[in-house]
Amino acid sequence: MKQLFFLIGLLCVAYSSNAQKMKWNNNSVIAHRGAWKKKNIPENSIAALKEAVRLKCYGSEFDVHFTKDSVIVVNHDDVYKGLTIGTSTYAELQKQLHTNGEQIPTLESYLKEGMKQKGTKLILEIKMAKTPETTIALTDAAVKMVKALKADAWVEYISFSYPAVQRVLELDPSAKTAFLAYIKGDVPLEKLKEDHIAQADYFYTIYKEGDWFKKAKELGITINAWTVNKEEDMQWLIDEKADFITTNEPELLFDLLKKK
Repeated sequence: MKQLFFLIGLLCVAYSSNAQKMKWNNNSVIAHRGAWKKKNIPENSIAALKEAVRLKCYGSEFDVHFTKDSVIVVNHDDVYKGLTIGTSTYAELQKQLHTNGEQIPTLESYLKEGMKQKGTKLILEIKMAKTPETTIALTDAAVKMVKALKADAWVEYISFSYPAVQRVLELDPSAKTAFLAYIKGDVPLEKLKEDHIAQADYFYTIYKEGDWFKKAKELGITINAWTVNKEEDMQWLIDEKADFITTNEPELLFDLLKKK
């Protein structure tokens, strides 16, 4: 009988261990604001997330803001349906629906939906708020929500705010982070390495001057390029072996990757 219980215990441990293993989609495609453009789905909606999952994208990128009453919601701009998110309550925002009938997602609802699958990463962009203090407060709240839901394995963090990225790593040193940049040389790769930031997530034209790809490989930093929507730009990045490409046209990028 003891042997039976021992074997059952081993099976339970094995099952638990296997259940925790994630098999993320092995490609370079990150759907910008979800996969929305081809099917005219609202950006940053749950439906756009589901479409990115259906396409088997590596990641579905989305953006978060604080409402007036400190609810974290998912939207690209700081204005939603004519309402400024930071000066509106969540109840006020809920009354304005996406074109497909969805309400504006909360971070909680977005994460819960994303956690129903184990292939597509959730690329959480912490938007810069009106003040640095509010940006850090948003960062703290977002990481706290991820931790509360045990969504760590699904989530990667990105931001144009360097202090926000650093704050994520203070709260969770194991988190995968990337710094977003639009201006050439905003932050060199050596600085990212020094601060334990795993990825450069720069506007794609920045990479056309200099030895970014070679240096990133030497430093052990991954390269993501945004937002890349033209075939020739995608092909150039594929040829340069960019680790990730963020795009509004994930279907086109998949087609090009199949031709490699």
